[in-house]
Amino acid sequence: MTVAALELRGLSKEFSLPGAGWFAPPQKIQAVRSVNLVVPKNAIVGLVGESGSGKTTTGMVALRLTEPTGGQILLDGADITRLPHGALKPHRRKMQVVFQDSYSALDPMFTLVRIVAQPLEIHGMGSAREREAQALDWLERVGLHRSYGNRYPHELSGGQRQRVAIARALILKPQVLIADEPTSALDVSVKAQIINLLQDLQAEMGLSILFISHDLSVVRSLTDTVAVMFNGRIVEQAPTEAIFADARHPYTVSLLDAIPAAHPRNRRLRTFRTRDELEAATPRLSAAELGQAPSPTPRLVEVAPGHLVEAILT
Repeated sequence: MTVAALELRGLSKEFSLPGAGWFAPPQKIQAVRSVNLVVPKNAIVGLVGESGSGKTTTGMVALRLTEPTGGQILLDGADITRLPHGALKPHRRKMQVVFQDSYSALDPMFTLVRIVAQPLEIHGMGSAREREAQALDWLERVGLHRSYGNRYPHELSGGQRQRVAIARALILKPQVLIADEPTSALDVSVKAQIINLLQDLQAEMGLSILFISHDLSVVRSLTDTVAVMFNGRIVEQAPTEAIFADARHPYTVSLLDAIPAAHPRNRRLRTFRTRDELEAATPRLSAAELGQAPSPTPRLVEVAPGHLVEAILT
């Protein structure tokens, strides 16, 4: 049996917010609800949904940058869910992140060579000269000249900063990369360059990537599998082309309808539904036809090979 690069089992995250009044009890916000997700080795999985769906929180919890409320996080088969931070450090080399806002993610006081070399310094790898040499090599590898090493983040464009962020994340040669909306703030042409760069590096390094995005056009061009998040849950998961050709959940359909068309004749009829309307439209399937027991509570069921949809079984 092949061990997944990253596996989330029943992952949940709850936040507490202050109550509305002085004596009001705190409010509980369930941001992630029992998420099960597998990122296979040498594959790219897209995690998509609108703002507030819980996709970024899922990524941050998977990284243990935010602590989970429940569930398990398995990295290369090892359960890292409750490891103390000291014991977690060796595992952090295996899983790195590229954030959405590259400007905030890069220290403005550091040169680019120091920024890229910093993970090696943190993990005590190599001498200062060796770390600098590796950092310059990685700047070249992501498409920046070595002379950029002495520049600072404010001297770069958004696309260039994102290349630096990718170099910093991959200099440790991790097994898993979590990319949180890495192209959302970029122009179309620069976005395509970053996507091509990620594809090339993924193929060269055998990376496993969890690609978090709301841009379905980018997801279609990059990923092998897509998981769709709605209200903190995964409501549909399938190979990428199956999602675009045969979406089964009404929320997935609404996301696809919102994709802009290049030509007016190809525009879709958009459906605007509230969250309550989408919840009420949860598919109802025959339990007998699927060979399962009836379930009044929505749950993921396999409706085609590798295609899971949240449904009520009647």
